[in-house]
Amino acid sequence: MGENTIPAEYLLSKLVEAKVHFERALECKHTEFDDLYPYMIEHPQFFWYKRYVAWSELLTIVKLCNELHVDWSGEFSEKQSEYIAKRVMSATVLDYWFESKEHVG
Repeated sequence: MGENTIPAEYLLSKLVEAKVHFERALECKHTEFDDLYPYMIEHPQFFWYKRYVAWSELLTIVKLCNELHVDWSGEFSEKQSEYIAKRVMSATVLDYWFESKEHVG
């Protein structure tokens, strides 16, 4: 089997997409998840689940970056990088994610 490499630029673009997805979920804005599961809007647990899915996506891309030795931390504030390193989407993450970076539209 030949060795295929994933360009760092590609991974970083996916990282930015995952970050935007997570931030839109935090702000209860429309995401691709809404299109996949439109019936969930009617359920109270929807926003928690939507955030969980977006957080998981972000952590997965960060994990791939780490495994492929691509520096991902430049896309985040120091505090956000700490939250990601801890991997737990806690109330602190939900409440203070935007503390030191501007919102993404």
